[in-house]
Amino acid sequence: MDLNQQISKSTNLQINQALHLADTALILGQRNSEWCAHGPILEQDIAITNITLDLIGQARLFYQYAATLINANENKNETEDSLAYLRNERDFKNLLICELPNGNWGQTVLRQFFYSVFQELLFEKLMQSDIDDLSAIATKSIKETKYHVKWSSEWIIRLGDGTEESKLKMMKAIEELWMYTGEFFIPATYELIDVASLKTEWLKRIAVILDEATLSVPQNAFMQTGGKTGIHTEQLGYILAEMQTLQRNYPGAEW
Repeated sequence: MDLNQQISKSTNLQINQALHLADTALILGQRNSEWCAHGPILEQDIAITNITLDLIGQARLFYQYAATLINANENKNETEDSLAYLRNERDFKNLLICELPNGNWGQTVLRQFFYSVFQELLFEKLMQSDIDDLSAIATKSIKETKYHVKWSSEWIIRLGDGTEESKLKMMKAIEELWMYTGEFFIPATYELIDVASLKTEWLKRIAVILDEATLSVPQNAFMQTGGKTGIHTEQLGYILAEMQTLQRNYPGAEW
């Protein structure tokens, strides 16, 4: 009998919701960490590294909550580390946009902007949840998320309304990333928040910043999906191969 059969429906929904949020934060943090010591200037190198630490910290909280539920309902001893390092690609539920290669600096900050605006709206709803642990994590994390929105918004405006070259790069980044934003609002069966209801406000907030950056919101773009249900691009496999190599080769290693 598998996990889904053994755990009550309500608990199973909470576990998968927590894993989705944890996976998304972890994989985006892992991607952003690739900029460490490679940022355009020292101040921004430190800024994106701090955002990375925020995301990984959020992932830890959601993994800890998921592990607590699993262990309370199963004869298992899951930890935040086992959930991060010992699950396979198809078990991960992160949004596709988070696993994409960083590209240039403009692409990276645009991805952060798109996701952080969505995350802020999501946490605002999650704070109102009657599930105390999820509400507490959202309440603790939203201040960080608001900073991520502010930081990335300033970069979008700076690059979009900057030089001709920076504007062209931002236009190309929007063209490449926009198709992955639709997944934000397509609900998975385990989601406890009505994510579809967040789309109008997300578009409104995005449009305000893009307008100030003299950039446009794309129209009628095809949207990629699959990450929430474990269908990923090949990029996630590369990320996990690097991230999980120590635990895979030396299970239970301590230092």
